[in-house]
Amino acid sequence: MAFDIVSALSGEDFGSSIALALLIIYFLWLFSWGKKQVGIKIGILVALTLTYLIFYTNEWLIWIPVIGFLLITFGKELLERIPKAK
Repeated sequence: MAFDIVSALSGEDFGSSIALALLIIYFLWLFSWGKKQVGIKIGILVALTLTYLIFYTNEWLIWIPVIGFLLITFGKELLERIPKAK
């Protein structure tokens, strides 16, 4: 799956639209972290580099934080429904 910004902006592909939203969220998250750690100019460079590595070289990394968020949010209720061993 290649990340296509044009199809994400046009709304043709739902997965690409979600990936674009995640790209923006990850970039802002990495930029705010980088800005605190090394300053604004290098923070932008760090955020751009890491966002590029995540979205264009290792696309499966996009979904790991999403899966983690869903497990943290809904996992407790799902684990409570599992019967406990006697």
